[in-house]
Amino acid sequence: MKIALLTLLCVIASNEPDFVSQQKKYPRVRNAYHEKEALLTRRLKEHNLSLDNLNILIMAYKTECVMDIYAKKREDKVYKKVTTYKICARSGSLGPKRRQGDLQIPEGFYHINHFNPTSNYHLSLMINYPNHSDKLKSKASHLGGNICIHGNCVTVGCLPMTDDKIKEIYIYAIQARQSGQEKIPVYIFPFKFSDEKNKNYSETYHAYPNILDFWKNLETGYNLFIKDLKELNVSVDKLGNYQFSK
Repeated sequence: MKIALLTLLCVIASNEPDFVSQQKKYPRVRNAYHEKEALLTRRLKEHNLSLDNLNILIMAYKTECVMDIYAKKREDKVYKKVTTYKICARSGSLGPKRRQGDLQIPEGFYHINHFNPTSNYHLSLMINYPNHSDKLKSKASHLGGNICIHGNCVTVGCLPMTDDKIKEIYIYAIQARQSGQEKIPVYIFPFKFSDEKNKNYSETYHAYPNILDFWKNLETGYNLFIKDLKELNVSVDKLGNYQFSK
């Protein structure tokens, strides 16, 4: 009986399509591969990388309106930046998202938790907002959700990349998932931290010490990643502050 059950489970597993095949059932994904696969293959080859063995990490900056894609081989630890995209539009202001309807783009350390090949915004990658930190930091009864990296060029808290560029980002994410990366990191910062910008924003936001403290917490993670180019080991303390360990 056990042998028969094991055989049945093996047959079921062998008949399950891989993630790329699942996604290619949708016309927009097939079209994205048709248009972009050769370009991405060439781009990755310049960095000694390939679509068949890929992990990615996404970093977005609200002030600069840019999104950096870092990539590595599955077995490697250190990422390298392979490309940068322009974020097409931005809503809200600097500072974290703390409630539904505030139009804010979240700030913090997230991961992709859903692929939508039939999105109203062409293709979309949802992030896990609100995360544990957001829930502890917010006093609102409704924090909102459905925050995505998506196509088109409109936003009420998401990161729109245009239909053309989301095709590339979506393929990177599919291939990373295919390579076993269950949680693709997405780090969102108010700006690229530097001594000059810290000074300027400290003066501009001096009346909002909670935001400045939050940014200082984010900067710790930012500096660790920029220094080592390794995925951060992130946890959250009882106050909702991010903690980083080796």
